[in-house]
Amino acid sequence: MTSALATVVIVGRPNVGKSTLFNRFLGSQVAIVQDEPGVTRDRFERLVEWQGRQFNVVDTGGWMPGGSELDAKVSRQVEAAVRDADLVLFVVDATVGVLDDDQAIAKWLRTSGKEVLVVSNKVDSDKREFDKWEFLSLGLGDPYPVSALHGRKSGDILDEVLIRIPRREGDEVEVAKKKPAYTEVPRIPRVSIVGRPNVGKSTLFNRLVGHDRSVVHDMPGTTRDSIDTVVTTPDGPITFVDTAGMRRRSRVDDSTEYYSFVRALRAVDESDIALLVIDATEGITSQDQRLAERIDASGSPVVVVLNKWEILNADQRDEVDIEIGRKLFFVGDAPVLKMSALTGKGVQKLLPVLQDSIEQYHRRVPTRDVNRVIARAQQQQPAPSGARVLYALQGASDPPTFTLFVNKELPSTYLRYLERAIREGFEFGSTPIKIRVRKRSE
Repeated sequence: MTSALATVVIVGRPNVGKSTLFNRFLGSQVAIVQDEPGVTRDRFERLVEWQGRQFNVVDTGGWMPGGSELDAKVSRQVEAAVRDADLVLFVVDATVGVLDDDQAIAKWLRTSGKEVLVVSNKVDSDKREFDKWEFLSLGLGDPYPVSALHGRKSGDILDEVLIRIPRREGDEVEVAKKKPAYTEVPRIPRVSIVGRPNVGKSTLFNRLVGHDRSVVHDMPGTTRDSIDTVVTTPDGPITFVDTAGMRRRSRVDDSTEYYSFVRALRAVDESDIALLVIDATEGITSQDQRLAERIDASGSPVVVVLNKWEILNADQRDEVDIEIGRKLFFVGDAPVLKMSALTGKGVQKLLPVLQDSIEQYHRRVPTRDVNRVIARAQQQQPAPSGARVLYALQGASDPPTFTLFVNKELPSTYLRYLERAIREGFEFGSTPIKIRVRKRSE
């Protein structure tokens, strides 16, 4: 784990309500919840504050002994999370009772050496509370009844969690110690990794994070949610966000995949920069083009990652280079990196490029310098019909946004000329720039 705070891990077989309980603890719909098994496949970690203390809570995929290869990978993720846990919440379904998989999980947890609290979920009324006693047969102590969906006794569970987890330095949250609202807290840059299903996003994510944080499998759609991890780099921390593969809306064939698609789009909108991962062996597809357009519309800088580059021969590489210029021309001078996420070849080039893009995205330019560049551009090429910029300033960053005060409307071609002058004058590279025009009389 990345924090010194106590860690609580939620485990159980599929479809018992683990993600619903996770969302209940956080008070928001963070993890995808769907009434079918296998929706959660990766570990999902968030900070929870309760009664003046805070701790990490981790949602995991369903532990499934003896399943498919993908089930085995999900189970290994669960086991890795439990190894780091201070307390394990073992969620069971009170409406169906004890199943063989529950017994198998209980047997494993009894040998793990971790403290375990059995949570009897889906207890929606006082009558159902008696159903919890069946779970005494798991040999893990008294079960605690709760309805994660309706919030019934969720506060009692959180109270019990605070009793059982160790106190750690910095886990107490006091109002007097909170920073005032006007204090600016340094924001960690967010980098989302997006692309079509099965192009190597999670493999690249794991390579950047340094361990198998996301489940990787050669089946499209393995990642169902957006997973984020803070990575310490020589230039400071960066949050990498692994997203679900994004397909055309017409190809999104179930509600779970639809919500994964929505979360991936939201991750792009909230990011400082997006890595568009493309399978170089398949070339630039029409869906790659649409994803690039969506990223461009969000205002985030984009870095194009051509994955599986080592598989291509010389002729194929030349063909992909041509396709980049022809099919992704609208992303301008976006960096294009050629690498292998699987072997790690070329990945070392990524961090310097990211740092440059992040710096450009947050850059603020003094007003006097903006006006100097605009004045020089107008001297070199005046606008037609007596139109001109009277005054200019940078009104915002993330992305850099410039406001031009003009005496009359400027042609779109001239606005593009001024945008290019600003980009070149302040070395904004491939970072998107927004230009706003305000008419003002002289």
